[in-house]
Amino acid sequence: MSKYTKEQIIKLVKENDVKFIRLQFTDIFGMLKNVAITDSQLEKALDNKCMFDGSSIQGFVRIEESDMYLHPDLDTFAIFPWRPQQGRVARLICDVYTPDGKPFVGDPRFILKRALAEAEKMGYSFNVGPECEFFLFHTDEKGRPTTITHDEAGYFDLGPVDLGENARRDMCMMLEDMGFEVEASHHEVAQGQHEIDFKYGSALETADNIMTFKLIVKTIAQRHGLHATFMPKPIYGINGSGMHTNMSLTKDGRNAFYDKDDKNGLSKIAYSFIAGILEHIKGMVAVTNPLVNSYKRLVPGYEAPVYIAWSAHNRSPLIRVPASGGESTRIELRCPDPSANPYLALAVCLMAGLDGIKRNLTACEGVDENIFSMSEEQRASIGIESLPGTLEEAIAELEKDSLVREALGDHIFSYYVHAKKKEWDDYRVRVNQWEIDNYLDRY
Repeated sequence: MSKYTKEQIIKLVKENDVKFIRLQFTDIFGMLKNVAITDSQLEKALDNKCMFDGSSIQGFVRIEESDMYLHPDLDTFAIFPWRPQQGRVARLICDVYTPDGKPFVGDPRFILKRALAEAEKMGYSFNVGPECEFFLFHTDEKGRPTTITHDEAGYFDLGPVDLGENARRDMCMMLEDMGFEVEASHHEVAQGQHEIDFKYGSALETADNIMTFKLIVKTIAQRHGLHATFMPKPIYGINGSGMHTNMSLTKDGRNAFYDKDDKNGLSKIAYSFIAGILEHIKGMVAVTNPLVNSYKRLVPGYEAPVYIAWSAHNRSPLIRVPASGGESTRIELRCPDPSANPYLALAVCLMAGLDGIKRNLTACEGVDENIFSMSEEQRASIGIESLPGTLEEAIAELEKDSLVREALGDHIFSYYVHAKKKEWDDYRVRVNQWEIDNYLDRY
């Protein structure tokens, strides 16, 4: 059931003195874009008549086919609480359409909607709860970000050691003003690292919320004279930032992952879903971990999951089953990082899991030992493989996985692979400071 009608939004804009409306959408690399309109153009926008130049957005279309239309999702209407109270600013998240009235195949939101429609055909709805980590850094005298951490605190520390506490509190308040239900907020393991968790929801709503969450965190950090970054590994030698992703399916109003008679509390559907993700994870990881820098987080020794296994009892494998059980039964995929495009990441997760269900796959035995402490020989003896070690390896695995390609669609797949190969080539030919420090004097 829809939250708002067109008439209700027009009324809310007038009653709340909203003068600007941002029509937001996301490019294939997870960058939030917008076209701002005044309140006088609102009715035109709500009639899906607002156009923009798609050729200016990376990964969208060529110059000769540039006209695109924005179709606002009325249920995403929200007023920004941090903007002025007179002449206020609101937003609507939009789907992108072509001039002939069809959903644009390069719109990441459409890709997730298409995956959700596939789940719906099988009788399932998909719920997701993300755990978004980020760093707060000082800025320099010109306001540019540095990698100087804001504090020396550690896991669950609090002020006065946690100097980011005030900024994090304001972030939580703004999130709640935007309709989020904030469940937890705390300092993370690394210095300057933080986490704010909000309540799970339907996958599309959650993907929208992740994009809004990033905007709010960065905006409030800036107001505190700080820079918030979702870069996975900004500092060598300390933990990087992840986006652990909790997932469940419901069917006929019940949690389809729960079985009270199973030793782990998991249904056959859950085991097949896990098996599907484990089978496709190498091909998925270029989407869930999309940067060169992502693979500097995914290394042994910093609590990041690099080993392809699952467990109902410990956090060292790629997938774990949180202990909550019952109607809260879910699986947690631990490799994604917050630089991922949430629409694409959730779409490939869902399609991989559904593939496991369709093919009646059976998950391998769960691993209850600490995989981090195993030797390479021990892991090999029980068939535990590792995730790709670089973006180059991840793209090669993506190209081999026909299901992930199908989930993304040919348009996004082609643009994405081309761009990521270019990103890797640009990185690999650069000379970095480590090389200068180790080779310049010696050779």
